Amino acid sequence: MSASIPASHHASVPPGSGALFFIQTFATLGFAVLYSTLVLYATKRLGFSESQANAMMGIFGAFNYGLHLFGGYLGGRYLSNRNLFVMGMVLQVIGCYLIAEMGVDGLYWGLAMFLTGSGLNVTCLNMMLTQRFAPDDHHRESAFLWNYAGMNLGFFIGFSVAGYFQLTEDYRTLFLFATLGNVLAIIATLCFWPILADINTPLRHIKGRGFYLRMLGGLAILALLVPALRLLLTHASFSGSFVLLLGALVLVLLCVMTARHRDPAERSRMVAYLILALGSLIFWSLYQLAPMGLMLFSEHNINLNVFGWQVAPQWIQNINTLVIVIGGPLMALLFKRLREQGWRIDIPSQFAASLFCMGLGMLVLPVGIHLAGADGLVAFKWIAISYVLQSLGELLISPIGYAMIGKLAPARLQGLMMGCWMMVTGVASVLAGYVSAAMPQNSGSTPVATNPGYGAVFNMLGWGSLAGGLVLLLLVPRLRLLIAARLTPSAVPVAA
Repeated sequence: MSASIPASHHASVPPGSGALFFIQTFATLGFAVLYSTLVLYATKRLGFSESQANAMMGIFGAFNYGLHLFGGYLGGRYLSNRNLFVMGMVLQVIGCYLIAEMGVDGLYWGLAMFLTGSGLNVTCLNMMLTQRFAPDDHHRESAFLWNYAGMNLGFFIGFSVAGYFQLTEDYRTLFLFATLGNVLAIIATLCFWPILADINTPLRHIKGRGFYLRMLGGLAILALLVPALRLLLTHASFSGSFVLLLGALVLVLLCVMTARHRDPAERSRMVAYLILALGSLIFWSLYQLAPMGLMLFSEHNINLNVFGWQVAPQWIQNINTLVIVIGGPLMALLFKRLREQGWRIDIPSQFAASLFCMGLGMLVLPVGIHLAGADGLVAFKWIAISYVLQSLGELLISPIGYAMIGKLAPARLQGLMMGCWMMVTGVASVLAGYVSAAMPQNSGSTPVATNPGYGAVFNMLGWGSLAGGLVLLLLVPRLRLLIAARLTPSAVPVAA
């Protein structure tokens, strides 16, 4: 049975949004642990070189974010977003257990299972949230900002615990802890199961035998993904090239779909989506340096003794989470008040501003390197300032990017375009791995010797990001026209 989205969607936050905030927080814990610890674990405990660890982390990020593209399709058409999310959480629990208990032998199988889960279920969460709002409901943006704050609260807890165990290198206990958040996310989802039902997805229109065949097909795909990822993880060079090629093919496919789209207004908005996606690729390629090159730079070239306290490298990333957790809700309130006062909150200008923030975040690091002491160690404040600037850029681009899918994407393409948007981060992760490989190798060297190389790379990245922001700023008037195109009236979405 179907029911129209109620008019209350325009006046209040719909049921399920609050539950998804807590589910998002719990679901992020395990990913936060692996995201912040994998490179250090591989180099300090498993004997990987820095280049090998960076390559593995690049592929880890690429498949995690790249599978978001597939998650929207698999959840919407085969398994339902609710079912796929829970299955993904179960796979993450098993994956973390294998990494914790089996060392090198369990690493690749554990990562394959973890990535299958984390890569597919993030899109499910975003689709469950965005479907609860009508296309023109401004509450969607606030809900995504709150949800993004919940995700970063999960990151804060995960990074904090990871740093604590990093100081003693107790990786087994750390990876077992990572399973806790996933288990809590499963329990919370089951508790709120009825109100998290999918709304107007293709699977909702399949009845009878076809529905069960779709479900079996989805389960078969899950079973095949794990060994496929296990194989790809052991061939990082090939996998990196594969992800870049896949990203290029997806871009071409979206361009063709956009050119052939019949509705002129929807086509205009799809063009804006493509331009903004290319701009975001610059941002995420630099942002994804955090668990790779920036992590190793912090470990070896930053003075981590702050006021007599030894700071774990993972804790530095909590600067990011604090800015997001505090700034996300504040930005939602700020946008609400500015709109009430007649201000125009503009997506393209926010994207341009995010690139300027990222560029400045990179450029402060060469300043810190220039002012480093005789031992070459850079004062902690410079990496802190860099992370604050990067985090402000993230607030401007990431939750807004998720929220805009409901505005720019045609209803029947929302799952695909949400996945494509998140796949940009996967491609960026591979590019970040290449950038990290261009940074100096710290093994057997000193901060004095590696600082010049780091400074040159950070300068190049910073000025490149500022240039990208300037180009996007010049395109703002055109993007405004494309986004402002009026959609052809269509049927109101329905919910089961």
